[in-house]
Amino acid sequence: MFALQRFTAGALLAGVAALFATHAQAAVPIQHWTLPNGAQVWLASVDSLPIVDLQLDFDAGSRRDPAAQSGLASVSAGMVEKGVRAAPGSGPYPQAMDQNALGEAWADLGASFDAGAGPERTSFSLRTLSDPPLLDKAVALAAREIGEPSFPDDIWKRERERIGAAIKEANTKPDTIASRAFSQAVYGSHPFGAEVTEESLARIDTAAMRTRYEQLIVPCRAKLSIVGAVTRPQAESIAMTLLSRLPAQPAGCAALPVVPEVLPLTAAKEERIPFASAQAHVYIGEPGYPRSDPDHFALNLGNYILGGGGFVSRLTEQVREKRGLAYSIYSGFAPGLHAGAFRIGFQTRPDQAAEAVKVSREVLAKFVADGPTEAELKAAKDNLIGGFPLLLDSNRKLLGNVANIAWYGLPLDYLDTWTARMNAITVADVKAAIQRKLQPDRMVTVILGGKE
Repeated sequence: MFALQRFTAGALLAGVAALFATHAQAAVPIQHWTLPNGAQVWLASVDSLPIVDLQLDFDAGSRRDPAAQSGLASVSAGMVEKGVRAAPGSGPYPQAMDQNALGEAWADLGASFDAGAGPERTSFSLRTLSDPPLLDKAVALAAREIGEPSFPDDIWKRERERIGAAIKEANTKPDTIASRAFSQAVYGSHPFGAEVTEESLARIDTAAMRTRYEQLIVPCRAKLSIVGAVTRPQAESIAMTLLSRLPAQPAGCAALPVVPEVLPLTAAKEERIPFASAQAHVYIGEPGYPRSDPDHFALNLGNYILGGGGFVSRLTEQVREKRGLAYSIYSGFAPGLHAGAFRIGFQTRPDQAAEAVKVSREVLAKFVADGPTEAELKAAKDNLIGGFPLLLDSNRKLLGNVANIAWYGLPLDYLDTWTARMNAITVADVKAAIQRKLQPDRMVTVILGGKE
């Protein structure tokens, strides 16, 4: 019977997810409220398919790792899925469960659960059918993983060896070395530039994971985004159950320490790294802007024209098409709670790296000085606005947008007004925004490849 249920639920979930593409959603109303325990909830009710997707975020990303324990956020999140401790007489899953038992339980429900951490947040995600018996069990099991992870020592020792081996292998790859050098040069001492090493892993134990978890993964700091076939009362019930096994904070949440901002660069820097590789790896950039910056829409359009638009971008035209110096080249911003890096990246033959860097810098400097043309801006708008519905054509994509609205404090009607705000941007807006954010004479350039 269990095998039949597993096949039926899993097959149905996969099938209805595939069908969503034929029922692409326009922007839907988003509700927002705060629970008595301090957790905040964002809900987009979409009833075209019997699926519920949710994402639970906490301010517990790697930017809050102790300097000596870089990687603590990511490995702690990974260990959440390695087992839960026993909770006798509590709910449908009271027993202790290891990684294999959890996998079997999720398969029986036809649902999926994931935990992970990035620079800013630790996130938990759940996808399940909205059928009440399955939904209730999936939320209860997710609550167990979120609230009662066991952090088994023997599993961590094994994982630490595996991650250490992966780091050793990555350290032999040119792109890893170049990316690390670029991040450290752009971010300096900011946590965004921190590196996970074998030494920092050796300083992490399960006690450190538990302590960090108890401090940061608490209900009053939760931001829960829900998309799918549920009502607000159902969403409130889901939220309360999901957070019910986390430690209560009767006095509310104390403010977390302030993470410093990314400092702008004061001078240009070029770093050449000898490496025996067929291709030179090149990165050019500087700190960009935080997501809260009002120039966000203008910068999106500007970057599309400069190097984010693939074959229609200026960098591709000048570096690839006219001179054949690189197969591909791109530019991009990475805005977050802090100023994520602006980056131009490409690979080229070591003997032509200097020329490719020179041309790229010239294209960038001209774009900053002159801005886009009317024709370029119109083409960028047509492409980005025309592709906007594809950002909302599945539950999971819509969830990503709702979670970003929650995380960055964007207006609830953000998705409804997105097209109008894009259309309102002028050539002058793009030029002014680019000039405020980019300083071509103060950028970092990393060139890896070739001889000393």
